Amino acid sequence: MNSIPLHSTGSSEFSGEAMKSYSCGNTCNWCDGCGDYGIWTAIKRALVELSIPPSGVLLCYDIGCHGNMSDKLMGYRFHGLHGRVLPLAAGAKLANPVLPVIAHGGDGASFSEGVNHLVHAFRSNYPITFILHNNANYGLTTGQASSLTWQGQPMNSSPNGIPENTIRSMDFVFSLEPTFVARGFSGNIPQMVQIFKTAIQHRGFAFVDILQACPTYNKFATHEWLMRHVYDVAAEGHDPSDFAKARQIAVDTSERISTGVLYQDAGIPNFYERLAARQGKTTAPVEEVEKIDVSGFMKELV
Repeated sequence: MNSIPLHSTGSSEFSGEAMKSYSCGNTCNWCDGCGDYGIWTAIKRALVELSIPPSGVLLCYDIGCHGNMSDKLMGYRFHGLHGRVLPLAAGAKLANPVLPVIAHGGDGASFSEGVNHLVHAFRSNYPITFILHNNANYGLTTGQASSLTWQGQPMNSSPNGIPENTIRSMDFVFSLEPTFVARGFSGNIPQMVQIFKTAIQHRGFAFVDILQACPTYNKFATHEWLMRHVYDVAAEGHDPSDFAKARQIAVDTSERISTGVLYQDAGIPNFYERLAARQGKTTAPVEEVEKIDVSGFMKELV
């Protein structure tokens, strides 16, 4: 197996730095009460507590309200195409396995336009962290229904409710044999910090579903409603290695909603570790890039 560490925790010199290291001069412009404020704060705090400096992480963003975070904090950041953040993040991670890569996406982009990429991210077990900003609608385009919008909820593009079935997201996720599944609530910053830290250090693909308040367009799963319904599985002694139990409590949201690290299996090799061509390599692919003379090849084409 190659000797490249799959996650970097940053330099020891950064350990004493404050969150101001991630401060940016751009003003946040989410709606008042948006859950993105909490997620924005938690991801910065998690990176600082892991001693990862802004120069030591890649933050990838999809299209959506969450994507406005891409220029609201420091670090290497990439704002990609709608529904395509996961292949972008996976490619960057495979090119430079030492660099922690964190991808952000909304429920619309991830379970509609990009659901195919989500499937293969689980299947491939890419060594990246994916944070789902789940507010059950397309907030950036003024409240259209997404694949995760609840039944019977009037939305701007479907005033009579959606005619399609709502995707049972956690049932879907667990059917893909994940190695890490967590769920948080945008109003609980300390818990999100711990979830993000555990996810970033996970060996393979870490899926983190954040139930996010959207005060402008989501009138059914409000901040107050979520506060009343979420509970922390760690407080009830949940064993995150128990796949069957994790799936049960993740899917059952009839009376209350489980949050925390629901499932983790760190014993399964990730995509990079399975690549036969990388066995025994002590360099990263990005270090092996070199100039190649293709003039001879081009003559065959023209």
